[in-house]
Amino acid sequence: MPCSPVIELEQISKAFETTRALERVDLRVEPGQTTVLIGPSGCGKSTLLRVLVGLIEPDGGTATFEGSAITPRSVHALRRRMGYVIQEGGLFPHLTATENVVLMARELGWPEPKWRSRLGALAELTRLPTDALDRYPVELSGGQRQRVSLMRALMLDPDVLLMDEPLGALDSMIRFELQVELRAIFRRLGKTVLLVTHDLDEAGFFGDVIVLLRKGRIEQRGTLEELVHDPRNEFVRAFVNAQRSALAPLREKSR
Repeated sequence: MPCSPVIELEQISKAFETTRALERVDLRVEPGQTTVLIGPSGCGKSTLLRVLVGLIEPDGGTATFEGSAITPRSVHALRRRMGYVIQEGGLFPHLTATENVVLMARELGWPEPKWRSRLGALAELTRLPTDALDRYPVELSGGQRQRVSLMRALMLDPDVLLMDEPLGALDSMIRFELQVELRAIFRRLGKTVLLVTHDLDEAGFFGDVIVLLRKGRIEQRGTLEELVHDPRNEFVRAFVNAQRSALAPLREKSR
């Protein structure tokens, strides 16, 4: 019997004044998979994530999380079951790394031994040096800030991770290192992940399913191989050809 999707969007639409950000989008995010949203700037991929976490209310359509409708009334409770990571981490600058990570756990009344144990486990999982936990974000490297942001997202052991360009601001060497570590973490934890990127190479590295958007609509969904070898239309073909580095993994597989 097929599993129910963790996230399901049906006919989701959103406009900002005269700009149509999302146009009747249908999307299913299956449990245990990494689904990657990709497309040119302004295609609606980040807007979709913000709809899911309740930062934006759609103009039409329905969104459900594990069968529960995401509404202004329900979204605050549902957020505790979602980990949200944004570009450059989004850490509070006046809090230390530890204070950023455990903020929600302390708000929910976790006893100190419980949150400290979870903090230590996450620092080990993300390979964050323990001496970084007492530093403020400005004192951390870009890679360390992203590790702290991931720890914060994982603190409450959420059912799903929503990640909006989490590695976009990092230099190429640190970005590659974190790509490898993140994929290992996803596989180890078995988390359902919905990740936004602008880079097709990164999408292919992470994604079980890649969803390519343009002007608020889904143009094609499938594996990297399907987008490369069986593009649905000329836009998909042009988008793939513009990012030729994404073909490298396919060449490696064919050797």
